[in-house]
Amino acid sequence: MKVKYNRVSTLSQTGDRFQADTELYDLTLMDKVSGTIKFKERPKAKELISLVESGKVKELVVEEQSRLGRNTGDVIQTLEWLDKYEVNVVVRNLGIQSRPQGKKNPIWKMISAVMSSLYELELENIKERTKTGRMIYVQKGGVLGRPVGSNETEKHFLEKEGTTSIIRYLHRGMTIREIAKLTNSSTRTVVKVKKLATKHQLLTQ
Repeated sequence: MKVKYNRVSTLSQTGDRFQADTELYDLTLMDKVSGTIKFKERPKAKELISLVESGKVKELVVEEQSRLGRNTGDVIQTLEWLDKYEVNVVVRNLGIQSRPQGKKNPIWKMISAVMSSLYELELENIKERTKTGRMIYVQKGGVLGRPVGSNETEKHFLEKEGTTSIIRYLHRGMTIREIAKLTNSSTRTVVKVKKLATKHQLLTQ
């Protein structure tokens, strides 16, 4: 099988940019999780893992290496695991493969390690810029959070895309921490959703 694996960081992203890829695949998987979530803990990645370990996947294609993750250690472990099952990993934006024509690429490990480190550094830079931007905003008189006096009904909150995803995971019996990681939410938000969903009998259906 030739499989395409896509990932977007938030539930609000649609992944439309992946439509530029017109290659034909036997299967295309899309995870909507943060790149900081370990690869093997992602919903669609788990589906991929089953296929790989059963020997059905010969080639895995990603747009860029950061789609596998933004933690250097986890990405390298994932790539080593794929190599163990002799899966050829194709990184489209770099134009490189781990096993072209079934033979190991001698520079693959070096390139993948360097790129993983750069993506992890990029993530830290993004976090730092976001934190600095918020601090400057507050110093100038800005107020973070929902505007004072605004109201959001429980019904509207429960119908939001992020909330419905949390409810789906609650139905599966997953823990608060697991759901928080998978949905890139705080544990406080997951607890809030659980209480409201229980109140409105959404977890008893």
